[in-house]
Amino acid sequence: MRFKEISGKEIVNLNEGTRLGILGQTDLEIDERTGQIDAFIIPNYKWFGLKKEGTELKIRWNSIKKIGEDMIMVESDQFL
Repeated sequence: MRFKEISGKEIVNLNEGTRLGILGQTDLEIDERTGQIDAFIIPNYKWFGLKKEGTELKIRWNSIKKIGEDMIMVESDQFL
């Protein structure tokens, strides 16, 4: 699967039914040895002007339960 195939999809928490972000507005953690995606890193935006503040949410690749046409469904109990 290519990144462009999953970019733009909404990331949804299956346990709580909440929207976590959109892939493309996230950072990726990539294993330098294999080139595989280890995790999505979703920033917690709190806008005061153009400043980004807050903590980030890291979703491990193995937390993903389903990649659908419009969204990526993940389990919340596996977040870091």
